[in-house]
Amino acid sequence: MFDKLEDLLIRFDEILNELGEPGVTDNQDRFQKLMKEQSELQPIVDTYREYKKNKETIQDSLSMLDEEKDEEMREMLKEELADARKQVEELEHELKILLLPKDPNDNKNVIVEIRAGAGGDEAALFAAEIYRMYVKYAEGRRWKTEMLSLNENGIGGFKEVTFMIHGTGAYSRLKYESGVHRVQRVPETESGGRIHTSTCTVAIMPEAEEIDFHLDLNDCKFDVFRASGNGGQCVNTTDSAVRLTHIPTGIVISCQDEKSQLKNKEKALKVLRSRLYEMELAKQHDAEAEARRSQIGTGDRSEKIRTYNFPQGRVTDHRIKLTLHRLDNILSGDLDEIIDSLIAADQAAKLSKLNEEE
Repeated sequence: MFDKLEDLLIRFDEILNELGEPGVTDNQDRFQKLMKEQSELQPIVDTYREYKKNKETIQDSLSMLDEEKDEEMREMLKEELADARKQVEELEHELKILLLPKDPNDNKNVIVEIRAGAGGDEAALFAAEIYRMYVKYAEGRRWKTEMLSLNENGIGGFKEVTFMIHGTGAYSRLKYESGVHRVQRVPETESGGRIHTSTCTVAIMPEAEEIDFHLDLNDCKFDVFRASGNGGQCVNTTDSAVRLTHIPTGIVISCQDEKSQLKNKEKALKVLRSRLYEMELAKQHDAEAEARRSQIGTGDRSEKIRTYNFPQGRVTDHRIKLTLHRLDNILSGDLDEIIDSLIAADQAAKLSKLNEEE
């Protein structure tokens, strides 16, 4: 590990030297790559330098303790030594986490698909609440959201909704949200007062660019139709809605949110490309079954991941057995405690696997 860290220090200094050269901005592609590499290495370099400083403090304190006769000074040196040793231990753990292989999709925007599951109208109402939860979470992090397609049920529920979240690191935070979300409550549609269980499925997909996944348009069939639902006269009176069928997989994407047929077509292609990219990633995960088992679930739509229990005001994440009695706050977008816990559990699992291999 430390040989690798020394190599990264050397590389970091090389980058700084290159960035200091006259005319470095003349080649913008090269300049952007250097800036990106510098920002990625900065936290590792800072942590490693702090680690080395504390290691030096330990050596200096031990040397001085051998020579120091004054008891008061010896006590001060012992405190300094204990503090430095504690820092070294914590920084070493932090360095191991920083050196874990990075998910290349972590900094990407995400496409979120939410579909009502078991429970009829109540499931659709729950799907709409989960949609609002993620929109509020995105707003709290100053990310932007963009509606791609929406299928409502007429009473405020969503049978299906697809939207995009634009923001640096969006996938790194939200990738753990894929799976089945379950609600337990007395439905607004139920007069008998009995508690029902309903579900919706969430799929989080990294936005796929052309360089990630090449989509052959010869495999695509486009149909246009008149949009329905809310959207004003222009939307409802022109054939602006687009239905995209991917012939090899049978995947169908409908987009009708925009007034322009061209914009709806672009959005449909964006969703299709990301869905096919996600399928490709899933194949890779299956091929690396052992690695998949060592991680917190990040993609299996059939995995029941979380329960929102209204009578008890609690939310339980089943993967890490975390229960929080803050249901209202969580549905208002306060997801950081859950997501931070999932990230920590995922890192711990990866570190454990790494230690086993060593």
